Amino acid sequence: MIKANHLSFEYIRQDSITSVLEDFNIHVKDGEFVVIMGHNGSGKSTFAKLANAILQPKSGDLLINNLNTKEEKNIWDIREYAGLIFQNPDNQIVATIVEEDVAFGPENLGVKSDEIRKRVDDVLKIVDMDDYHKRPPHMLSGGQKQRIAIAGVLAMKPKCIILDEPTAMLDPSGRAEVLKIIKRLNKEEKMTVVLITHFMNEAIDADKIVVIDNGKIELSGTPREVFSNVDKMKEIGLDVPQVTSLAVALEKEGINIKKDIISIDEMVDSLCQLK
Repeated sequence: MIKANHLSFEYIRQDSITSVLEDFNIHVKDGEFVVIMGHNGSGKSTFAKLANAILQPKSGDLLINNLNTKEEKNIWDIREYAGLIFQNPDNQIVATIVEEDVAFGPENLGVKSDEIRKRVDDVLKIVDMDDYHKRPPHMLSGGQKQRIAIAGVLAMKPKCIILDEPTAMLDPSGRAEVLKIIKRLNKEEKMTVVLITHFMNEAIDADKIVVIDNGKIELSGTPREVFSNVDKMKEIGLDVPQVTSLAVALEKEGINIKKDIISIDEMVDSLCQLK
């Protein structure tokens, strides 16, 4: 679904050039749930904008469903294939009524009215907002707004959805709501999901985690493989699940316990098996 080959990008300002991504390579398979992590300024959001053809690479190629983002003729097809969700839902909500906002994308794609009606109803049900058709978005909570933003992208029927820290501005309850929807889209709707986040608990169920530092991939693998690199993660400036830190510390003290534990239940089971 997504192939970045030797991708590089830099921001050019009046007196400076800032390189953000350098020789960046990533492949995301159809139906995969991939989490991209990194500290602020590491290049995560830049990659999201490149994948939606908002930005163009300095060098290298980025293919979305085998369409090169460099080619202008592909831009609208790419944005149909890969929908982008921003960190702040207010930046993505354009209408004064929920159903009108969700219908905005399909209308601009020239979808027929009866099909738009069906899509709006379907996607609001998917994000658990089917009772809010006539509500003004400004009356909703942060988590509800983000779900409406997701619904607006889903109404355009993308094959892949890229979420740029969609829970960063939400409280724990709102984060849980949005994460539940993201997992459902991947597991039940079979949608390719690329989630950019710095919350460890949001990455635990991913198929793959990619850790970026200074525009380069430092770690890549399953959550167990990545989080077990506790020292490397801390060196980059990122945390790991507390149970993983504890498991690594216990293992260093000579206790016979796996160091790739990522959940509380796994930790309890491992401790109960110690003699």
